[in-house]
Amino acid sequence: MTDPSAHDPVLRALAYLHPAWMAVSIAMAAVAARSGLRMRRARRLGTRRDRADRGRHLRVAKPAVALIAIGAAGGPLSMAWLRGRDPFETAHAAAGVVALALFVAAALLGRALERGRGRPRDAHALVAMLALLASGVAALTGFVLLP
Repeated sequence: MTDPSAHDPVLRALAYLHPAWMAVSIAMAAVAARSGLRMRRARRLGTRRDRADRGRHLRVAKPAVALIAIGAAGGPLSMAWLRGRDPFETAHAAAGVVALALFVAAALLGRALERGRGRPRDAHALVAMLALLASGVAALTGFVLLP
């Protein structure tokens, strides 16, 4: 089947919506990671941490994960409806599913931390970094799918 977005300029423009959405979402997650790493470094060094870091981290991380989840749903829809392809036949889809699962796991661990349930700080940090790494792999494998 031919790619409908190859011949229709509107579909072609819409096909770039998912990659643009995900680029912004992943950038937000990276910003959240930056404040999270500052908190981690201060805790590990035993130095006073900036109280604003926690608020910044939560204000950016929560919407980032929500946007990532919405964008992850948009990928298969874009492939099926705009591109006329099987949404889960690519390495990009596999990397995207892994990244999404890791972001959700990091969010759940972060929620436990926020509510004072246990101390899964190290697990949260590790899973969040793996999520960012997996999202980088998903981004790289997605380049070949651009119209």
